[in-house]
Amino acid sequence: MIKKIFQIKYIIIVLSVCLIISRFGLLCQTAVLARQYISLIMSDFITATVQTDFQLIDCFFSALLLVILPIIVIIGGKRIKLLKAVSWQATALVVFVFAFIFAPVITNENPDFQKNLSVTRLLSPLSSVKVLHLKEKKEDNNPLNDFLKTKSRVVKSSFDESILFCNSITVKKNNLEVRQNETNIEVMLNDVEIKNGEPVLTTKLFFLGTDEYGRDVFTRLIYGVRISLTIGFCSVIISLLIGVVFGFITGIKGGFTDIIISRITEMFLSFPLIFFVILILALFGNSIFTVIFVLGFSGWMSLLKIVKGETVALRNKDYFITAQQLGLSKKQLLIKEALPVMLAPIIVNTVFQLGNVILAESALSFLGLGVGAEYPSWGGMLQSGQENISRAWQLLAFPGMMIVTTLLTANKFGRELSKYYNPGFGE
Repeated sequence: MIKKIFQIKYIIIVLSVCLIISRFGLLCQTAVLARQYISLIMSDFITATVQTDFQLIDCFFSALLLVILPIIVIIGGKRIKLLKAVSWQATALVVFVFAFIFAPVITNENPDFQKNLSVTRLLSPLSSVKVLHLKEKKEDNNPLNDFLKTKSRVVKSSFDESILFCNSITVKKNNLEVRQNETNIEVMLNDVEIKNGEPVLTTKLFFLGTDEYGRDVFTRLIYGVRISLTIGFCSVIISLLIGVVFGFITGIKGGFTDIIISRITEMFLSFPLIFFVILILALFGNSIFTVIFVLGFSGWMSLLKIVKGETVALRNKDYFITAQQLGLSKKQLLIKEALPVMLAPIIVNTVFQLGNVILAESALSFLGLGVGAEYPSWGGMLQSGQENISRAWQLLAFPGMMIVTTLLTANKFGRELSKYYNPGFGE
């Protein structure tokens, strides 16, 4: 009974329902934004195109998928065997995928949002600050302004002029005295949002605290899942393509081709890759595409050796020789005859490689050679945590926990795949 409850399909349904309930107001606003966006497209297509960006599409996709995902799982739960799996690594994988896909819904904050650093800098977990709401500029009522107003509530930017973070306020005759730690500023009452004769003052909770720039640690952790998994999957795909293609060519041809490619592989294995990584990043800069290329190009050697060994064992098989005599091209031999046989070891190695790439990306970000300050990265958070270790332990603890959990999940998942394809593995 317990195993049945913890099947992947039930975990997905529970997470989806909890997210829908907790973010119901946001989902309703997203539906209103979608309706306004469609109206704007029909009335002014060019303006709607200009207002379209990745964040908007990401928000629409996340909200729509969150609503239909439980229905898909309920309908296909009996047919898809993967949804019946039960293990802690499967549960962790589902949580990571949820964070990757539904980040705009899980945390309706911009990971780079920062304001009033004297109040929000290096707050400890479960800290809260007061939020003073200012009047918004009055705009004419038209489809574009209505759309932009709703968009600002749903798709958060890295700065918000309509709020002030503070410790406390004191109401005076014509103005407010706003206290921000050691600083006091005055705000005119005419500029403040008033409700029932009182300034609108709310409280904002920082669940996991803030970093040195006043950015929400929880939000950056969630969006950091996207960076780590995107770099991991893209780098592994590059390694997979290089390793499979050249491994098959080496194994099928042999001779001089085998000698050349094998010597190049051994050269890469014997040369400290950190120097190669630093060289490439120094020449081309540390953008996300450069990091993906470097990590992908430095991890193909083990895959090449696996594919080469499988191909050498395969090329003497009767059915493979027959396929060659029938005139199949090298591409057809690889796709139709070789890949189905060597798929199991390739998948296992790829899963292990994914964990190594995520660790490598975090290490590069920690050294300042990763994706840079433009993207929230677990390694970058560790770097800032090291610089503020005496005041912000959360910047080391929580990103470190995410990295360790990801590595354990990838390695455990790889071992389970190895046991599945090779029952004698690990005995």
